[in-house]
Amino acid sequence: MMKQPSFSDLEYANKKKTTRRERFLQEMDSIIPWGLLVKPIKRFYPKGHTGRPPIALESMLRIYFLQQWYGLSDPAAEDSLYDTESMRRFVGVDLESIPDETTICRFRHRLEREGLTTKLFQQVEGYLSDHGLIVNEGTIVDATIIGASGSTKNKEKQRDPEMRQTKKGNQWYFGMKAHVGTDTHGRVHSVAVTDAAVHDSQMMEELVHGEEQVVYGDKAYADAEKKARFEESGVEWRINRKARRGKKLNIADRSFNRKSNRTRAKGEHAFRIVKDLWGYSKTRYKGIEKNAAQVFTLFALANLYLCRRELQALQG
Repeated sequence: MMKQPSFSDLEYANKKKTTRRERFLQEMDSIIPWGLLVKPIKRFYPKGHTGRPPIALESMLRIYFLQQWYGLSDPAAEDSLYDTESMRRFVGVDLESIPDETTICRFRHRLEREGLTTKLFQQVEGYLSDHGLIVNEGTIVDATIIGASGSTKNKEKQRDPEMRQTKKGNQWYFGMKAHVGTDTHGRVHSVAVTDAAVHDSQMMEELVHGEEQVVYGDKAYADAEKKARFEESGVEWRINRKARRGKKLNIADRSFNRKSNRTRAKGEHAFRIVKDLWGYSKTRYKGIEKNAAQVFTLFALANLYLCRRELQALQG
C-alpha cells in the first residue's frame, strides 16, 4: 500500500526554491551506480534472519556518503537526518526509520574492518574505465598532506603514533599523505596512504598501472634510475626537472617544465574536490588504516563528481 503523504511532504514538494544541497544530492544520486557499489558489501551485511530487521544496505551506504560530503561524525549524521528533509529523501528514510548513531558507527566500522572502501574505489574506477572515462595513455602522480591532531590531551598522553612530521617549504606538518595516480584528465586510478614522512618518490611504483605511455609529476619524483627504467620500457618521462644545487634551471628545462605543468596540474583536480569542496584537510580517526579507508571513499566519490557531466550524458 502506498504511504499517505504527510503535510510536511506536501509542503516540501511545493516549496519555491531548490537549494544547492538538494541539487547536489539529486545530481550525485543520479550518477552513482548504487547496485554496483552495494555488491561487495552484501556478504558482510546482516541478513536480518533473527532479531530486528536491519536498515536497507543502500540506505546505510547513502548515509556513509553523506558523512564524506559534509564532514559528519556518526552522531552528527543522525542529527542531520532528523534536521534536513533533503538528506532524508536522499537516504530514503522518514522520521520514524532514521538509524541511530550506533548503527551508523557499526556500518562504518564494518567497511573499515573488511577493507570494503578499497573495493568501493575499485568498483568506481572499473565502472568509469568501462565507460571510457578513465584512460590509460598517461599517468600523473601527486601527493597531498592531510594534517592530524598534534594534541596530547588524551588517555595515552601522546600524539597519534602512526602519524609523522614532514617539512614543506619552511613549515612543518604532522599527519599523513594521500598519494594518487590519475589519468591525464585528473581521474584517479590508484591511491596509497602513508604517514607524512614518506617521500613522494617512494610511492611512485604504487601509482602507475604499467600501461601508460607517459608519466607526469612534480620535481619531487625526479630520479635518474627511475627515468632510465621507465624510458627503457618505452614510457615518456615528463617528470619536472630540478636544478642542481646552487644552479638555476636553464631555458630548455624551464620550457620543458612549463609544457608538462599544463597536463600535470590536472592531477590536482581530485585533491581540490576532496579538500576544498568537501573540507577534508584533517584526519578524523586515529591510525593510518581507518583514515585510509575514508581516503579511498573520498577519491571514489571525487571520481564520480569529476565525471558527472559525462555520466549524465551517457544516461541520456
